[in-house]
Amino acid sequence: MIRASLTILIVAAAAVAALALTGDAGRASVVWLGWRADMTAAVAVLIVLFGALLTTVFWRTLLWILAAPQRAARARAEARRRQANDTLTRGFLAAAAGDGSEARRLAQKAADLADETPGLVRILAAQAAEAAGDAPAAQAAYTAMLGFPDMRLAGHKGLMQLALAQGERETALRHAQEAFSETRSARWAWRALLEARLSAAEWSAGLELVKNAADRKIVPPVTAERARAALLAALAAQLSGAPEPKARGQALDSAVEAAKLQPGFAPGVVMAARLLAEDGKLGRATAVLENAWKAAPHPALWLAFRDLKTNETPAERARRLTELAAQNPSHRESRILGVERALIVGDAAGAGLAMAALDAEPVTARIAGLRARVAYACGQPDEARLWLAQGMNAPPEPDWSDLDPEGRAFAYQTADWARLVITYAETGELIHPRHERRERTLSELPELPIAYADAAAFLSPDGGAQALFSHDEQGYEDEEAAAAEPAPAPGRRRRGASRLASAPRAAK
Repeated sequence: MIRASLTILIVAAAAVAALALTGDAGRASVVWLGWRADMTAAVAVLIVLFGALLTTVFWRTLLWILAAPQRAARARAEARRRQANDTLTRGFLAAAAGDGSEARRLAQKAADLADETPGLVRILAAQAAEAAGDAPAAQAAYTAMLGFPDMRLAGHKGLMQLALAQGERETALRHAQEAFSETRSARWAWRALLEARLSAAEWSAGLELVKNAADRKIVPPVTAERARAALLAALAAQLSGAPEPKARGQALDSAVEAAKLQPGFAPGVVMAARLLAEDGKLGRATAVLENAWKAAPHPALWLAFRDLKTNETPAERARRLTELAAQNPSHRESRILGVERALIVGDAAGAGLAMAALDAEPVTARIAGLRARVAYACGQPDEARLWLAQGMNAPPEPDWSDLDPEGRAFAYQTADWARLVITYAETGELIHPRHERRERTLSELPELPIAYADAAAFLSPDGGAQALFSHDEQGYEDEEAAAAEPAPAPGRRRRGASRLASAPRAAK
C-alpha cells in the first residue's frame, strides 16, 4: 500500500507541475445531484488523485481486518513449529547424551507438536527408548518404521543394531541383507555383511560383496581394489593348504591376481612368489618380488627372494640380493639388505660401510642384532656382545614380527586375515598381529655368548675374524671353535683373549 500511495503522489505532483508550466490553470466543473462545483484543472486533478488514494487505503485496511483470523492462525502454527523443532532438537541431544528419561519425555511432547514431521518423532521415540534401556519399546518403534517407504532403511538399521546388542547375529544379518537389497547406497549394510563373511572366512563371498559395492559406488575404487587384493591373498592362503590340485591352482591364480592388483601388498606377493616357485616359474616369481620391492619393501620380501634359489654360491646370492636392493635403493630395507649382502660373502669391511648408512636408525632388536653380526665379522667380539645385550632390551620391529620362529611369513589366523582385509582396504597399511600379541618371531639376534666368554672363541685359528653366517646358515660355530682351541695353562691367560662382564654396557 505504501508503494501505491507513493505512486499516486508522484502522479499528482507531475500533473500539477505540467499545468503550472503551461501557464494556464484551466477550469473544471462538476455537476452532481443539483450541485455544481467550479475549480481549476489542477485542483480537480489533485482531488481525483487524493480520492483514489483514500479509496485504496480504505480497501487495504478492510482486507487487513478481514485477514486477521488467518494471520493469527499462521502465527500460532509458526510458534507451534518453532516449539516442535526446539523439542525435537532437545530430545535428540538428550538421547545422544544417554538421558533416556528426558529423551522419552521430549519425544512424547514432540508427538503432540510435530504434526508435520512424524518421521523425526518416530526416530526420536526409538532412540529415546534405546537410551532408556527399553529394548522392546525401541524394537516396536523401529518395526513401525518399516511400514513407511521413506523410513524403511532407518528401521532396518535400528533393528540390526538392536539384534547385534542382544547377540542375535542371524537376525542382524537378515536386516542388513534386506537393507542392502532395497537401496544402492546403504554402506553400513554392506559393511555389516562384509564383516560377517570375513569372520566366517568366506573370502569368495567377500569378493562378490566388494565387486557389488564398487559397482554401486558405495566405496571408492582404490578401497575396492585394496580389499580385493587382500581377499584374494586370504583365499590363496586358504586354498594352498587344500590337498586337491585344483584348489592349489586356484590359490596360485588368486595370489598372482592379488600381487598384480596391489604390488605393495606383501602378504599377497609372498604367497604368489612361493606358489610360482613351487611350480618352477622362478622368473615370474622374481619379477613379482622385484615389483613389490619397488612399491613397498618388506623384510619378508627379501627373505622370499633369497630362498627362490637354494643351490647357489654366496657370491651368486649376494649378486641377486644386490639387484633386488637396486629396485628401491633409498629405502631403509634396501640399506639393511646391503649389510646382509656383505655378510653373506664375508666382506667385513663392506658390511661396516653398509652399516654406517644405518647410523641414524633407532636401535631396535633387529638393528642391534645386525650390528652384533657386523662387529663379529670385523673381529670385534666384545662389541658384538655389547650389541647383543642391548638388543635383548630393544623394541622389536613390527614388520619383522610378520615372520614366525620357523621363518614363515604372514602365517595369519582367520581373525587376522579378516582384520587385515578391513584395515588394508581402508588405510592401505598392514596390521601386525604377532607384534600386537607379542608372539615369538624369527630370531633377530645371533646366538653369541654375552657373559664371561673368551674373545678367542670368535677368532679363526690364524687370528683373523671368522665369517659370520646369514639367516639361512642358522647361527654361528663359536662353540666348536672354542672346543678346538687348546685350554690355557692354569694361572695363565690366553694371549689376545679378553672377557666381558655380564652386566650390559652401552655399545661403542
